[in-house]
Amino acid sequence: MARSYLERSDLVPQLAEIFRRYGYEGASIGVIAKETGAGRSSLYHFFPGGKEEMADAVLAQISDWFEANVFAPLTQKPAPQALAEMAAAVEAYFRSGQRICLVGAFALDDVRTRFSGRIESYFARWGAALAECLQRAGWPEPEARQEAISILAAIQGGIVLTRASGNAEAFRSALATALTRAGRAGTDATGA
Repeated sequence: MARSYLERSDLVPQLAEIFRRYGYEGASIGVIAKETGAGRSSLYHFFPGGKEEMADAVLAQISDWFEANVFAPLTQKPAPQALAEMAAAVEAYFRSGQRICLVGAFALDDVRTRFSGRIESYFARWGAALAECLQRAGWPEPEARQEAISILAAIQGGIVLTRASGNAEAFRSALATALTRAGRAGTDATGA
């Protein structure tokens, strides 16, 4: 039998899409109530801290997803496999660049200061996991850190270019180019 009641966990994915569509400031409680179908009282029952608590829950869920599907594999699996899995995961998650990076959008918005800890830890964790993976692939430590930044910039830039142009190939191309370079340079670094 299907549930007929609402739970906090039901709302978080909906909230993420609302924040993606309207931005933090544009997602008023009225808009959120209308889009989720939950009454204001239900929203405040689940999120007594209001919209800020809602956004924090969304950022926590995004971090958890990336930890399980991107960051942990980057630190635990062989480098070629980890990089391929990261590429597949981000391709699916960002829908080939058609879906904005909400953490990145919040970083660029005036709300950055409200969520600076979550935003900084998300990108720091991703960069550190990528650098660790690249080191296993043969990159020297300082170059691995710099290449990790380049890969993250390619992913974020690919999202922006895809959203601006409507061409999903911009995301795919940016990601593929960055990862090909990472694999080739890692092989060159080991002398193989």
